[in-house]
Amino acid sequence: MATASISRSDIVSRTLAAVFGGYAFTWGLIAFGMAAMVAADMEFHDAEHLTAIIGFLVFLTIFLTAFAARNIVRVWLVLVGGAVVMASAAELIKNLIT
Repeated sequence: MATASISRSDIVSRTLAAVFGGYAFTWGLIAFGMAAMVAADMEFHDAEHLTAIIGFLVFLTIFLTAFAARNIVRVWLVLVGGAVVMASAAELIKNLIT
C-alpha cells in the first residue's frame, strides 16, 4: 500500500486556507446573511444570533474541507472569491436599506 507524501508547503497552505480563508468566507457569509435578514424585516439581534450559529457550522465545514480537498488552489479561489462576493453583496444591501 503506497502512502502519499505531503509537503510542508501543502500543509501550511491548507492550514492558512482553513483558518484565514475560512474566517474570511464565514465573515462574508455572516455579513450577507445579517444584511439580507434585516432587509427582510427580521430583528437585528435575531439575525445576528442566527447567522452566528450558521457561521459556526460553515466555518467548521470549511476547516475540514480545506484538509480533505484534492486541489488547494480551488479551495483558495472559492474561499476568497466567496468572501469578496458576499461582503460586496452585504455592503450593497446595507446601502439600499439605509
